[in-house]
Amino acid sequence: MTSHSGAAPEASESTRNATLERCLSVLRDAKHDSEQFAALLLVTKAVRAGDIDSRTRRRIFDAVGFTFPNRLLASRESPAGCPEHMFRGLGLTLLACFCTDPELASHSQILNKIPTFNNILASPSDPDAMSASSTIDDVYQCLGAVLGTPSGPKELVSQGTASALCQAYVNRSYGCDRALELLLGLLATAETKCWQRATPDLLAVLSRLSEQFHQAEDMTKFQLCDVLPHFVSPALLLTRDRQGSECLCNLYRGLVSILSSKLSQSQRDPALKLAACLTQACGSEWIPTERAGNKFLALLVNLACVEVRLSLEELDPADVDGKQEVVTGCYTLIELGILECMKEEKPRLREAQKMQLVRIMEEAFGAVIHYLRQVGEQKLKDPFIFASVRILGAWLAEETSSLKQEICDLLPFLIHYAEMLFQERDKARSPSQHAAELAGLGSPQGSVWPRDALRFLLPGLCHLTAEDRPREILISEGAPALLCQYFLHQWELLASDPQTSAPPDSIEISLQTTCGVFLNFVVTAPDLVRRDRCFSSLMDALLKSLPALLPQRDHLVLAANVTTLGLMMARILDTSPGLQGTPPAKNFFEAAICFLSQAHTARADPASQCLVVAVSPAYEAAWADLSELWFLGMQAFASCVPLFPWLPQTVLRSRWLDDLLRLLSQAAPVSVDFELLTALQGVLLELARASQQCREVIVLQQGKELANRYGMAALEQCLCEC
Repeated sequence: MTSHSGAAPEASESTRNATLERCLSVLRDAKHDSEQFAALLLVTKAVRAGDIDSRTRRRIFDAVGFTFPNRLLASRESPAGCPEHMFRGLGLTLLACFCTDPELASHSQILNKIPTFNNILASPSDPDAMSASSTIDDVYQCLGAVLGTPSGPKELVSQGTASALCQAYVNRSYGCDRALELLLGLLATAETKCWQRATPDLLAVLSRLSEQFHQAEDMTKFQLCDVLPHFVSPALLLTRDRQGSECLCNLYRGLVSILSSKLSQSQRDPALKLAACLTQACGSEWIPTERAGNKFLALLVNLACVEVRLSLEELDPADVDGKQEVVTGCYTLIELGILECMKEEKPRLREAQKMQLVRIMEEAFGAVIHYLRQVGEQKLKDPFIFASVRILGAWLAEETSSLKQEICDLLPFLIHYAEMLFQERDKARSPSQHAAELAGLGSPQGSVWPRDALRFLLPGLCHLTAEDRPREILISEGAPALLCQYFLHQWELLASDPQTSAPPDSIEISLQTTCGVFLNFVVTAPDLVRRDRCFSSLMDALLKSLPALLPQRDHLVLAANVTTLGLMMARILDTSPGLQGTPPAKNFFEAAICFLSQAHTARADPASQCLVVAVSPAYEAAWADLSELWFLGMQAFASCVPLFPWLPQTVLRSRWLDDLLRLLSQAAPVSVDFELLTALQGVLLELARASQQCREVIVLQQGKELANRYGMAALEQCLCEC
């Protein structure tokens, strides 16, 4: 019995091989199409693509090549009594057979059939016809093989396969599940191009999937959590389109149904990842603003915090690797929570909700810090470490009063980590490459992971350097030198392309925030500025930077930062050789005078019909961001006047003194507030004390009368004494 059952397959295989040998002989020697066609029928009946080995497949290809399949595909008629499209089906069977060879799958004769494959998928067919289903199976096999080749995704996208697959899925055609599978593969390798060429069709798929997600009450709901993120593109403005809004509504309802239930980890994790994907694409706009939506938002952040704690506190660091994807998604949801808790205008959360979430997030960040403190040197290049540092940076940007000791303990690691990545980036990338990435010109898929950890830590460092203990740690860990290198590098990037479009987290914002950190060092640790050589290098850079920066009105806030920082440092480094009347020093102070002098103008007040002092039109839009810097800069400039004997002459040449006195003589005194008046008097007083020529100019332009009229007692006394 056993021997008979084992012999049958052997006999069957032997018979098939003998049949194939005869068919191949006929295919090779046939003189007429009818002979070749008859042999081909036997070949296709005897083998399917998966039933033969690579050697036999190659022999079939050598016997018929692409010529015969091409003729079959081009044939418009079938023999009498044969199924419609019989020749086309035979041709596709051969191509499907050939495509199992990767070398043949990337052949031009296969690639130029992509439009034919697409047309077959997009054409209606009889689902009960065996020949039709066999043909479609062959098409999917060909497309899958092409997708697996290096150039395949590009060829498929450019020739419209994404749309054909979408239509096959939306129409629920035979093999639609295979269409979705191939579509996911295509999106995984060429997402941006797919959305550029097939937005309406992909949106139709998302519409069907989201509706199914909302309505499903079985395991399908959880399975779709893994599928749907592929169709939620950040480039797609779902909230601006009716169809997109309906998709978001269905996705929201589906997630509410899942996350409001008691779940296992395997069910909860995909739902959290989908919620994170939606948040990354749409912020909080995918969650309705009514009370139920706001309650769900709080629940979402709460669940994310719990997941982070469970993963980072309770698991062994080695076990965290398996949870990285879901924890990274939770970081996105926690960042949403931070933004919503800090929002003052039209807040979605009540104060009680905010306070509760802040406490929960504090516990989550305690877990993040706990995890980072255990990270070994060998793990530092893991993208998950970067994601953890990035979210911690987002928290430190808003909250430094909690977890103070834990943060202080972690600062050495953060500085070491940021320095390692900065040095690595500096070696590996040119300025133009880095600028392109920061400007959003490089796709996320084009780089392994972002490396600019300092960019995300800077806002937190700006807060921490204002506090004694964290500042001492940062200084001892070499943070000033690292930040100086970073500033110089970022300035190089900005200078390499002044027209670079600047997104909110770009080069310019990094430079501004770095200036803020340095200002804290200057104000709180002037001795450090005097003794640490990195500040001398920074001073030299500021002297050269401001004159180039100031003419670019789009960078006015950055100019305010550079001006004020440079003036504040000049007061401390007044004996530095580079500030002793050198061309760079004079150019810097001329640019500083230009920035300070153009901030205010005399303007007619419609109500009083008088001229009043007002912020200049060029400064109005940015005044909220730079006013504090301007006043600090005026104070610093006044302090510099007695330190640099050549500075009053620079002021006289600029005609700032004349313009300032003219402004005061034209305007109504009531229009000049106390803070502005104090700033103006500070500069006038120091110029009058330091320079006889400046004093004479002030007196000649009715300086005494103006001092009396505006109540500038110190200036009036100085002018009267002289």
